[in-house]
Formats: sequence, structure tokens, C-alpha cells
Amino acid sequence: MSTAKPGFLDGVRVLDFTRVISGPYATMMLADMGADVVKVEEPTHGDEMRNIRFEGRAPHHHDYFNTNNRSKRSIALNLKSPEHVRIAQQLAEKADVVVENFAPGVAERLDIGWRTLHKRNPTLVYCSISGFGQSGPYRSRPALDPIIQALCGVMSVTGCDDGPPLQVGAPLADAIAGMFAAFCIVCAWTDVQRSQAGRYIDISMLDAMIAALGPRMGEALQAGLNPARHGNSNPMRVPTNVYLTSDHRHLMVAVMNDGHWHRLCDALGQGEWAQRAEFRTMTDRKQRRRELDLLVAAEIAKRPAADWQALFDRHRVPCGMVNSYLETIEDPQVRHRELIRTIDHPRSGPIRVVGTPWKISGHDPSMRPPPLLGEHTAEVLRDWLSLGQDQAQAIQRHSRARDDQ
Repeated sequence: MSTAKPGFLDGVRVLDFTRVISGPYATMMLADMGADVVKVEEPTHGDEMRNIRFEGRAPHHHDYFNTNNRSKRSIALNLKSPEHVRIAQQLAEKADVVVENFAPGVAERLDIGWRTLHKRNPTLVYCSISGFGQSGPYRSRPALDPIIQALCGVMSVTGCDDGPPLQVGAPLADAIAGMFAAFCIVCAWTDVQRSQAGRYIDISMLDAMIAALGPRMGEALQAGLNPARHGNSNPMRVPTNVYLTSDHRHLMVAVMNDGHWHRLCDALGQGEWAQRAEFRTMTDRKQRRRELDLLVAAEIAKRPAADWQALFDRHRVPCGMVNSYLETIEDPQVRHRELIRTIDHPRSGPIRVVGTPWKISGHDPSMRPPPLLGEHTAEVLRDWLSLGQDQAQAIQRHSRARDDQ
């Protein structure tokens, strides 16, 4: 086993039956905090994400899988085999936490559901992550991130008013559900240390996304209003938009209050705009959104992006370049924060991952590479179940994946 630095969850054992994104994201957060996360994978191909690769990449590069599975150990078990189900149940008896994101009802059919495992381990924290939760009329529907984005309403406010609804260009429903799951797991585990009573957690991707919508959902809840699509502008704050610079870079400028407005006018060399009665207050400016956007766009088109960034920084005007993903990785602020980390992978060599987005005094997470399929089967059986070397290796041979990667 790796000699990683102790973390806040050092010694906490997590049995991870999850795959794809939402569950692996949650258990990755636990692994980053020091938990011993054992990922149970189907022996032949493992997590489906192992088999999604970028064009031109060799088969052994598990690019998508590597994103959310660092610092875990992999054990290969066939959960359709009674013998392997018994091993999974024995592992659950030794676990502090079990996480699964099967479709509702599947874990119970496999004999690794909450009722079964709670009887065997009364202090267990068990978390189920699914598209719609374990109850309700949509319980059995298949759910993917774009479906959740559609149903939660976020697509209805994404895009321009004269175009169709758009999905966000990242699987945020999966990631946000994983974050809520990790948060609830740690809270429940903390309570179990006092109460010695296990907890069951039911996480719905749809619930999680709706909870993350913030003030836009407030319009519907408090005022009975349906927010419209406004493209890159802000329905409550003007001028706020993306503007094109003379070197064809897109720059996001956000004027959140009258102070910002005065500073923007000064930065643009148009101080007299701030004195015009029709632009004086935010309410006035909202009535002249189109006119103001054209005026600001015309000024910003006169200079390159770097000039505007320096000028707006000097005047304390909120702004930011519209970066591509590759530009984000190389952004000086991102580099300074050392968010992008390099890990040595046994097959792929050095790989880059997005590291932990927090800085905690006295805590520097030590990351291990994502596991090969079934890499730690014998090791985990020895560590968790105290099986002898020969017995553990025999089970590993029996369950070893073809891993054609």
C-alpha cells in the first residue's frame, strides 16, 4: 500500500461501487482527504470510462477514467458471481463507507444494498447516487448529465433569447451531485463516530442541480417569474457581456453596481457617460441595454485584450478573458495556485490532472496515480480481510481482467 501522507480521513475505509462520473467524483474527493478508497470494478472491462479515449491516443491511455479516479485502489470482482458477492459483503463489513451509483434497485438485487450491508455492519455509512433518487415517478428513468440539465431548468436560461436552449459545456450535474455526496458522507461519518448508528444517504443528481441554481431559481420561487435566456448578458446588471477586442479575443466585463459603472466609464475614457441621466442608475441602464452594449463594444474593439485587462485591473473593473480549456490550464493564476498536478502513471507515464481546489493549512494531499484495472485485488484482500498471500492471489487470478489496454 502507498505511503501517502496522512489526511483528514486517514484510516477511513471506503468501498466504492461507482462508475462513470458522479460517484467517482465523490469518492475521489474522499481519497484526496486521505480515505482508503477501494474501487470495485467488473473484471473484463472495468469502469466504462476506461474505454473512452481521445482520438489518436493509445489504448492504454485511460484519459477519461484518470480524471476522477486518482489515489484509489482497484479490485476486480464479478458481482454476478455468488463467490465474489460474498467477498464484496465481507469487504463491506470492514468498511466505514459504501458508495454506489447503480440504477435504483440494482444494488439490492446484487445483495450489496443498504438493507443487506447495514445488517452486517450497523455503523456503516451507505450512499446511493442516482439520476432522480431512490423514490418518485422518475426513479427508474435512465439519467445522464444532459437529461438532468434539461429537467432542472438550467438549459432554459442558457443560450441567447433568439436561439434554442443550450446545455453547459461540462458535466456539471454529475460533478455537483458528487460534491453533495462527499459532503454528506463526511457529515454522516462524523455523526456515526458519536452515535454508532449507521446512516443511509440518497443523492439525486436532479435535486443537486436544482439546489445549485442559486438566485435564478429565486426568481421563480419568490416572484413567480420564469427567467429568460440572455446569452452572455445579465438580466439584472448592465452593462455585463462578452466584448470583442481589436486582437479578436473575447473579454467578459461585469458591471455589478453603480461604482463599477463609474470605474468602467473612466477606464474607457468616457467619463461623461456616467453623468448622463439615462445611464445614471442600474434601472436606467437596464432600459437601454442594447444601446449601452453597442457603445461599450465599440470602445473595447479599439484595443487589444492585454491592454484592456491591464486598464480594467487598474480601475478595478471586474473582467476576465474568455479562455479555452488549454488557455485555462496555462493561465498564470491557475499555475500560481498549482491546481494542475502531474502524476506518474505506471502505463501512461506522466499524466496531468486537476488537483484539489482547496488550500488547507497543514494539509497537502499526496496524490497517487489512478489504478490499473484490478491492480490491488490481492493487496486489498490481505489488508481488509486478512487473507493469506496464496488465497488472495488465487482470488486475484480468478477475477483478473483481460485488460486489453
